[in-house]
Amino acid sequence: MPGKRIVSLIASSTEIISALGFGDQIVGRSHECDYPLSVGALPVCTAPKLDPSGTSREIDDQVKAILQDALAVYRVDENLLKKLAPDVIVTQSQCDVCAVSLKDVEEAICEWVESRPRLVSLEPNALEDVWEDIRRVARALEAPERADALIKTMKSRIAEISQKACALEKQPTLACIEWIDPLMAAGNWMPEIVALAGGRNLFGVAGKHSSWMTWEELREKDPEVIAVMPCGFGLKRTRDEMAPLIGQAGWNDLCAVREGRVYLTDGNQYFNRPGPRLVEAVEILAEILHPGEFAFGHQGTGWEPL
Repeated sequence: MPGKRIVSLIASSTEIISALGFGDQIVGRSHECDYPLSVGALPVCTAPKLDPSGTSREIDDQVKAILQDALAVYRVDENLLKKLAPDVIVTQSQCDVCAVSLKDVEEAICEWVESRPRLVSLEPNALEDVWEDIRRVARALEAPERADALIKTMKSRIAEISQKACALEKQPTLACIEWIDPLMAAGNWMPEIVALAGGRNLFGVAGKHSSWMTWEELREKDPEVIAVMPCGFGLKRTRDEMAPLIGQAGWNDLCAVREGRVYLTDGNQYFNRPGPRLVEAVEILAEILHPGEFAFGHQGTGWEPL
């Protein structure tokens, strides 16, 4: 089949495209696309309008200020996009805060006359949506059979973990924290991931956007395990941002803290990206929830104890 020039403007779609076997046809990426490592050499078509080096609270304040003015959080390099002459552009309409949106891309290419790239917009709110997004990308690249094969492999790996994890007598309660200051509970696909890994999710609703939570709510439900997975943060950055949470009055009284079961994870690479590595997200949670039962080798890279 003839090759297509692909621009991927979200990290998860870059991973999907690569897993489908089309990585060599990606000609441009977003500023957040960093996996597989080979994409690092590609032209970067987007940039944030905020300072990502700020604290959790400062980033949250910046995002809210930008959105209050009805502005986009990210900037699309229209000239570069046009120069790359893509046949397919993959973006998303799930979250205006997490990545470049469909509206951003439509505005960037609205005056193009000489070419009309196909826009593929992903909207993953739950696991079933992730499978459909993989199919959507594969259809756009005229290889639907590759989606079937990839999804089958992912589901098989997850099922193997889930069958063992869910058969265990102990299913610990778990709080998945997607933002530290202010506190946010992980929603969307994460409650399903928790259940598949053999845990009982306390916050966030499957298929619904991640929701704000209060310290009082966290303390009241007193989870047996806490997994911290801030959107866009790796392990080191997550550890650096923990002070506002650890400093809460009563932190040391939490069950998870007393039992030494607070874990930092690489939310950026695994939990915040609705793509092929959600399988690794299930593996990581299985290791965290059921120590001694699972050992996939993710400790130190995908997660570490606080």
